[in-house]
Amino acid sequence: MTTARDLAIVALDTASAKPVEQGDLSLALAGAEVFDLIEARALVLDDDRIVPSAPSPTGDRLLDEAAAALVRQEPYESIEDWLWRRGRGLSAAYVDDLERIGLTTRARGRRIPLRTGRTELVDSAARREAEERWTAGEPVLTALAAAAGFHDQPADGAEDLAGGTAATVLAAVGDALQELEAVRQRKVIEDAAFDNVWRGF
Repeated sequence: MTTARDLAIVALDTASAKPVEQGDLSLALAGAEVFDLIEARALVLDDDRIVPSAPSPTGDRLLDEAAAALVRQEPYESIEDWLWRRGRGLSAAYVDDLERIGLTTRARGRRIPLRTGRTELVDSAARREAEERWTAGEPVLTALAAAAGFHDQPADGAEDLAGGTAATVLAAVGDALQELEAVRQRKVIEDAAFDNVWRGF
């Protein structure tokens, strides 16, 4: 399993207690894919630029799709640009894929936290593996969950990720999430101002 898929599983598993914003999770999933593609040797980082390597199948449909989507011309793409481009609708894509491969099932009477509809995880080796990483406090997984807003980052986990590639990717995820929140806040202010104008008539 990949970090991105494990993150999607954990998000579904914990969302009844702490709902997840689709946009936040999508950006975190795109960040998780960067980690997975680094591990698969499909890319390397040059400062904050994503430099693709020769493509090779990873065995994961969405991760192969991500690898195929990498910009292969200089000056290449920044991590944050990748997060915005790849992250669009990514949480829904992972929920769909979990259902496609039989890791979730439709349920009645429960509201799905990530999109319109109802779903729940089934007992599976993939779910148990994700839960093991989660319970063990695997630093990258917990840091991405904290960034997406459904987990509190433990202090010792932050120390494990200080410096290097992990810190670069997580900083880009954090910056993108801050920008998304700023967009949301602007929209709230603009909507409130629009409502005030109409009240004046």
